[in-house]
Amino acid sequence: MFGNIKNCNNTDDFRNLAKSKLPSPVFHYIDGGADDEITLKRNRDSYETCDLVPNVLKGVEEVDISTTVMGQKIDMPLFCSPTAVQRLFHYDGERAVSKAAQKFGTMFGVSSLSTVSLEEIGKSISTPKMFQMYYHKDRGLTESMLERCHESNFDVLALTVDTIVTGNRERDLRTGFSMPLRLSLESILSFITHPMWGINFLLREKFDLPILKDHIPEANFAISLSDYFSKMLDQSMNWKDAEELRKKWGKQFCLKGIMSVEDAKRAVDIGATGIILSNHGGRQLDGSRSPFDQLSEIVDAVGDKIDIICEGGITRGTHVLKALSLGAKACSGGRMYLYALAAGGQKGVEKALSNLRNEMIRDMKLMGCTKISDLKRDNIRFR
Repeated sequence: MFGNIKNCNNTDDFRNLAKSKLPSPVFHYIDGGADDEITLKRNRDSYETCDLVPNVLKGVEEVDISTTVMGQKIDMPLFCSPTAVQRLFHYDGERAVSKAAQKFGTMFGVSSLSTVSLEEIGKSISTPKMFQMYYHKDRGLTESMLERCHESNFDVLALTVDTIVTGNRERDLRTGFSMPLRLSLESILSFITHPMWGINFLLREKFDLPILKDHIPEANFAISLSDYFSKMLDQSMNWKDAEELRKKWGKQFCLKGIMSVEDAKRAVDIGATGIILSNHGGRQLDGSRSPFDQLSEIVDAVGDKIDIICEGGITRGTHVLKALSLGAKACSGGRMYLYALAAGGQKGVEKALSNLRNEMIRDMKLMGCTKISDLKRDNIRFR
C-alpha cells in the first residue's frame, strides 16, 4: 500500500516505506533507541497525555505559522535537526534534506558526522543553517570546524552535550550495524534482499565524512561510532569549555541536550541564545524524561531569557502546537525526515515537510489561532 511516497500521509507511513527499502541494520540504526527503548517510546507518548482546547468563531482565513528562533526567521516552527551519516539512508543524503528544508523556508541542521561538506551545503542553500558540534579532544579539529562554519555562512552553532559516551543501542548489536558497514551472517540476507540500496551505496559517490577526514587518518576510518564517542570526544568537557566555545564562535549559540532546569539556567549564564531540549531521540540515557514532559518547568524558569526548542517524538502537527502552547519557540526532529529521506530522497523529505506544514496550518485553524503567539497554555489540558 505504501510503495510510493504519494501514499505516505504521515510519519508512520514513511517509516513503513523506509523499512521496506533499507537493509535491516540500516533501518534499525534510524529506528532504534537505547537499552529497553523506554525513553524512545515515551518521547512520542508524552504528547498524548495532553489535550488541545480549541476556540471557535475566530476568523481564521489567513494563518501565519512563521516564527523567529535564535535570530533566524523560518516559515514554520519546525526544523530539521542535525543527524549523522545521511548518505547511508539515501545516496543524496544531506543534499536532499538541505534543499527540501530550503524549499519550505526552514532551518537545516548539519551533523559533525555529515557525509556532505560544510562548504557544499553553505553554497547550495541560503536559508538558515545550524552546525552541530561534538567537543573533540583534538582542539585543532574544533578550530577547523569553527573556521569552516564561518566561511560557509552558518548561522547557528549547536554544541551537543548529551553524548559524552554513546548509549547502549542494542538493536545495532543484534543487527550487526557498524560504521563502516561490515557484512555478517546475520545481516547478509537483508543486504541481498535490498539490491538497489547496495547498488547505490557501492556505485555512487564514495561514502565519506568530509568534516572529519583531514583529522582522522584513512586507516582509522574503520572506527566504530562507539569508538568515535569514547575515544575522540573530550569527556572532560564542562561549562567553562562551553562558554569559551560560545565566545570563539561569536554568533547564535545553543546547547543541544539540555533536560534540567539547573542546566537551562547555566546555559543562560554562559550567554547561550538557545537550548534544545533533547534526549538524543531516546538513544542515550534510557529511562530519562521526554523533552515535552520537561518543557513547562524549563519555560517557567528561563523562557523569558533564552529561546527553547523542543525536540523528540514529533510526528504530528498537533505535537508542535502543544509544545508551542507551553512556550517553546520552535520544535525540531530527525526521524520525521530520515524515514522520508530513505523512502524517497528529496521528494520524500519534501512530502514529509509538506504533510507536517499542512497539519500545522489546518490544526491552527481548528484551534481558532491565526499566528503562533495565539497559542497559550489556556489552549491545553493535561489528563
